[in-house]
Amino acid sequence: MMLALNDHVFVFLGDVVHEISTAELQKFDLNAIRAATGNFSDSKKLGQGGFGAVYKGRLSNGQEIAVKRLSQNSHQGEVEFKNEVMLLTRLQHRNLIRLLGFCLKGVERLLIYELMPNPSLDQFIFDPLKRVNLNWDRLHKIVMGVARGLLYLHEDSRLRIIHRDLKASNILLDSDMNPKISDLGLARLLELDQTQAETSRIVGTYGYMAPEYAMHGKFSVKSDVFSFGVLVLEIVSGQRNNLCRMGKDTVALTSYVWKKWREGSISDIIDPSITSGSSTEIARCIHIGLLCVQENFASRPSMASVFLMLNSHSVTLQAPSRPAFFIDSANEFDMSSTQDYSSRVSNVERSRGRSNQFSKNEACMTQDYSSSISNVDRSRGRSNQFSKNEASMTQDYSSRVSDVERSKGKSNQFSENKTSMTEPHGSLRKWETSVPCSLLFMFVVVFLSSMLQKKLSFCA
Repeated sequence: MMLALNDHVFVFLGDVVHEISTAELQKFDLNAIRAATGNFSDSKKLGQGGFGAVYKGRLSNGQEIAVKRLSQNSHQGEVEFKNEVMLLTRLQHRNLIRLLGFCLKGVERLLIYELMPNPSLDQFIFDPLKRVNLNWDRLHKIVMGVARGLLYLHEDSRLRIIHRDLKASNILLDSDMNPKISDLGLARLLELDQTQAETSRIVGTYGYMAPEYAMHGKFSVKSDVFSFGVLVLEIVSGQRNNLCRMGKDTVALTSYVWKKWREGSISDIIDPSITSGSSTEIARCIHIGLLCVQENFASRPSMASVFLMLNSHSVTLQAPSRPAFFIDSANEFDMSSTQDYSSRVSNVERSRGRSNQFSKNEACMTQDYSSSISNVDRSRGRSNQFSKNEASMTQDYSSRVSDVERSKGKSNQFSENKTSMTEPHGSLRKWETSVPCSLLFMFVVVFLSSMLQKKLSFCA
């Protein structure tokens, strides 16, 4: 919430109320802004961001302005609006965009800035035609200016501010190609004795975000140092951080630079359009960029050290360690301390609406898991089928054994019956052999009896 009373504006951020004097910040009339921008005509539109659209305008006194218009019904835009008003009112530096004033009227929330005659840095360094107008001296001047502005935010202002969204599109260029850091809507304020903070709402741009912030929500001045390192490597190479070509593959810029650095092929890193400048100074910038994107945030230098290293060649540079999210030649992640990235991002992205790439990976992992389960089930099915077959074979075997045993039983029974049948036949044979003897005996008895009778008759 913002409340304008007389010559003061009260900005409510959470439980904290910030009072801003209109002497520090001008309050513009809505009709004057409508007239300056042609009633927010599309022909005056400079760009579109998450906050809302930005329009070019000219005030009645001839001053050119840039107007950022909050998208209606945007709660987050409301927070960012108040954040920028509160911070930019208290910050003044030649390498920071200057906020001229604001406008609050009904549902309209407008921020009015000084107008930069040139587009943002990304439209120069990633455009092959525009990039040729940037020689090494100008590129080095831009690097130094951004470093100076970031150092001011971290250490030299009345506040300690973490930008949290430093990137090429948030670096504006004036008529002399001096860089101006813009878009402090996502910035966070730390106490002077505070080194880091933590949040469950991850905001910023992937590719520029430090790993400890992207995975754990922890941010500090070293998070901005990481973003600065990525920006330096983009300026030197002319490649976007997520669209760097390595042969037929597209890899992260930090992976490509690290690989070429280890191989000693520094010339492969430098954009071909850079035809002038000290090769030693260019190589030193690459070296400093690699120091800034180291995986361990404690190993990264502070912006004060970075500025000193850029400004003085007498400062010895340490050997950089492996960058965060390094990908090897096989395009596989090699992250010792970031193996829990997927699970952590899953938790973080629930508060933001989930990353599409992660959802695809998660779906792929789920499909692989389901496939594995299906394979296991099929294996179990085959095992059960085998068991059933085995049981069936066992039953068949048992049945066959039973049949054999029954057959044997029948055979034994048949043998017994055969024996019982053959035993009477044997007795008959015995009887048959005994008949002639009996008959002979009877014949002998009869014969002797007959002879005895004859003898007795003769004696008589």
